[in-house]
Amino acid sequence: MIQIDIPGFGPVRLSHLVSDFTGTLSVDGDLLPGVKEALNQLSEKLTIHILTADTFGRAREALTGVSCRILILTGPDQDVQKEEFVKKIGPEKVIALGNGNNDRRMLKTAKVGIAVMEEEGCAVEAITAADIQVRSALSALALLLNPLRFKATLRF
Repeated sequence: MIQIDIPGFGPVRLSHLVSDFTGTLSVDGDLLPGVKEALNQLSEKLTIHILTADTFGRAREALTGVSCRILILTGPDQDVQKEEFVKKIGPEKVIALGNGNNDRRMLKTAKVGIAVMEEEGCAVEAITAADIQVRSALSALALLLNPLRFKATLRF
């Protein structure tokens, strides 16, 4: 669990990381350098769930050796599927990472939503739904590894 009290934002008690894969943790279906190590380090404190449409069909292979649960989504309502997943495990305990339009509802529903800008870009809807926007997956994961950074970003 990761715990931090943020003035004006309130207490944050996180036990789940829910993340998109394509464009968030990967570029062109390849896991970004350093992400595997950061996710495994975070898995000591959080249960990690990867929800993805798996555009390039390589998510399971790319995430081999990562301590996480992978859910490959199908159908046209992936934004709703991601939101419902967060609701099911308890949004107050979730930090979510994403970059696409199909991530916007998950980012808004989670206690903390982070829009991630990698090489594939970040949808404006995802940015406006998030609490924080970062330049990279490693920047997002570094926030979790150094949770006092949240205080500086989210305090009122």
